[in-house]
Amino acid sequence: MRIATNQFQSTMLRGLNLNQEGSARQTDLMASGNKLQLPSDDPVTNVRISRLNREEAIVGQYKANIGAVQIRLQKNETYLTSMTKDINSARDLMVWGLDASNTGADLGAMVNSFTSIRDSLFYSANVKDQEGRFIFSGTATNSDAISFDAAAPVGSRYTFSGNTNQQKVVVGNGINQTANVDVSGLETYLNQLDTTIAELSAPGITASTPSLRAALTAGLDGSDVALGAISSKIADFGGAQNILATLNDNHTNVSLSNGIALIQLGKLDYAEAATELGGYNLALEASYKAYAKVSGLSLFNVL
Repeated sequence: MRIATNQFQSTMLRGLNLNQEGSARQTDLMASGNKLQLPSDDPVTNVRISRLNREEAIVGQYKANIGAVQIRLQKNETYLTSMTKDINSARDLMVWGLDASNTGADLGAMVNSFTSIRDSLFYSANVKDQEGRFIFSGTATNSDAISFDAAAPVGSRYTFSGNTNQQKVVVGNGINQTANVDVSGLETYLNQLDTTIAELSAPGITASTPSLRAALTAGLDGSDVALGAISSKIADFGGAQNILATLNDNHTNVSLSNGIALIQLGKLDYAEAATELGGYNLALEASYKAYAKVSGLSLFNVL
């Protein structure tokens, strides 16, 4: 069978181009480390990879939210723990104040201690974060949690000016965690402390003065109520931290599984790619040699 020179050259060039394209493709794959360069390379696998990447992005956001909430809860717990210490100190003073053996001087000496505790609680209730937002105002972060009106009568000068709305943060699929907290109810205790301070500051006060004993008794009961409310919030923080830690571990495991799946689906098998590249290069070398050999033939070689 005779083969025309043009037909031979066209066939050889087509083969060379195919092998060169294959070699270039394998080189690009090895350079990128990815099995797929275009979605059309493997549409089904590409869809799976896209789903995994989307899920990984969502899981990453969950983990970021958990980290932010954990830090926020830790700060809230620190401030609330400080409040419980102040309330316990005030409670001890009230128990002491109810001792009938106290003299007027003893009772008067308690004023400074009660005042310091009241002011410390008021400051802690209105503490701000690094962005200048009030921590314990619920969702009304631009307003004081507890406001003070010096013109109001003693016993009603402190009012709660925040709200009790909850700020929910998504930490999992269908799972929300409350990130904020309020100190609603603490204003009642501050007013009780204010009343106690006013009674202790009154001239001629004695341990048997009915109004003083009533104020101390109310303050003692108020201490227990305030301690119970704040301790309950701290306990809730502890439970929330445990849940968040478990969720974070679960998300980490899911992320690890996604990473393994992405490697299996999208990462290049370098051994296989190197073998294919070697095959293309070998075919190219053979084609060049054959082309050179055949191109040098003529009728004179067989005459």
